[in-house]
Amino acid sequence: MTIAQVAERAGVSTATVSRVLSGRGPVSAAVQRKVRTAADELGYQVNSIARALRNSRTDTVGMVVPSISNPFFTSLVENVEHALGREGKELLLCDARSDPEVEARRLATLVARNVDGIIVSPSHGTLSGAAVQETADRLPLVQLDRFVGGTSTDWVGVDDVAAMRQVMDHLHAGGARSAAFVGSLLTNSSTEQRFEGFRRRAGDLGIAVAPEQVLLGDYSVEWGETAVARLLDGGVPPDAIVCADDLIALGVTRACRAHGVDVPGRVQVTGYDNIEFARLGEPALTTVDQPRERIAAEAVRLLAAAAAAGAGREVRGPSAHIALVPSLVVRDSTRADA
Repeated sequence: MTIAQVAERAGVSTATVSRVLSGRGPVSAAVQRKVRTAADELGYQVNSIARALRNSRTDTVGMVVPSISNPFFTSLVENVEHALGREGKELLLCDARSDPEVEARRLATLVARNVDGIIVSPSHGTLSGAAVQETADRLPLVQLDRFVGGTSTDWVGVDDVAAMRQVMDHLHAGGARSAAFVGSLLTNSSTEQRFEGFRRRAGDLGIAVAPEQVLLGDYSVEWGETAVARLLDGGVPPDAIVCADDLIALGVTRACRAHGVDVPGRVQVTGYDNIEFARLGEPALTTVDQPRERIAAEAVRLLAAAAAAGAGREVRGPSAHIALVPSLVVRDSTRADA
């Protein structure tokens, strides 16, 4: 089947068929339906390789995340895929396994596959830097959620410090005068920024934070359980346990329940990310909700702008740094007031 046959069946020009099938150019909804129906009836499929050679683009975007097993990144990938779909682009997804060396290989593979651009959430705050910058020097790249300092790329995510201000204000209003922080090792920007926001606001509010109650491990339910055991072994638990993500928080609430520690009666617990399981916890988690749909849309927009600038269609200014303000979702793991 040829594009001319599709045009004849639909009763339109070959140029109109091309605009409809490429997703570019103004075409009415009625004409789009006619063309797509004709293409389906004739079994016509676009030759993606030929189109890529002709247009010098593949209409594919690569994405690398630290761990696809983390529900937050799964949801983020879903939103990015939807945003790309609206632009007529496809997504190639890679899992870095939280390993900068694996991440570097994934980035190199995507470059070799001639993707039009890459969206990456770096697995490490420093060790990911060289591969991220090298990739950004070769094609459009946007950092998402996490970022590597010292790199000249666009970034979009949330203001983690502002989020922790909301968390700590809420806990203080609920009567918390001491708090623990349970997160991952300070090897990525997310944990670093969340801990800094926690530490700074605790100081502002006079909430006591004992050095031994800052526990850093990884983003997992198991680590949350282990952290609670250590807190209880150390004596009287704090009034609140602030967790760097929901997986940790779910482990914390589970361990508190196992040790007979009432949440939120004795200890208030907060999470971060508002994954689907957060509302299903026992008790349901108070957590920070990241606007994942907006984050994804901004990342795709920034990538398109970088691609346009690279093609010489517009002047490219300084790298963008977009920090969206998240919101606090209050549920049953905290108290509304003292």
